Amino acid sequence: MNAKDAIRAALKTNQNMMNMTINDMTDEDLLVRPVPGANHIAWQFGHLIMAEQSMVKALGGQPPALPAGFAEQHSKQTAAADGASNFATKAQYLDLFNKTREAALAAAEKMSDADLDKPVEGSMARIAPTLGVLASFPAVHAYMHMGQFSVVRRKLGKPVLF
Repeated sequence: MNAKDAIRAALKTNQNMMNMTINDMTDEDLLVRPVPGANHIAWQFGHLIMAEQSMVKALGGQPPALPAGFAEQHSKQTAAADGASNFATKAQYLDLFNKTREAALAAAEKMSDADLDKPVEGSMARIAPTLGVLASFPAVHAYMHMGQFSVVRRKLGKPVLF
């Protein structure tokens, strides 16, 4: 296994686990907050998609287009918003997540071993000093939020998956 194989495995395994985590949830479930003031899954899922799109661009890839207003729906200012009309559906989130993840995989696949060692410029450098770290970071970021999703799953009485 080489570095690109490890990045691909991390991204694909995480993608599968994210889909499993959300699969049995409803659109309404995505709007449940585990405690007052905590972000619900709908907002977090949008945040993950937008963050991963930024990472794909930094890797030289081309993420899928976001629907009109998507970035505004998932800004820090809308984290406290409730109501289905303020957010996308589960199907829309999964579609955008999976398409964005495929763009991340494609961007990583195009990189050479030497590219993986190149430094990251700008604000993302603080979380990912090299392009290799940045290529694998969408999985790390999604796993962090998946832990938060698990708390909502428990609150809703959903089966424990992992």
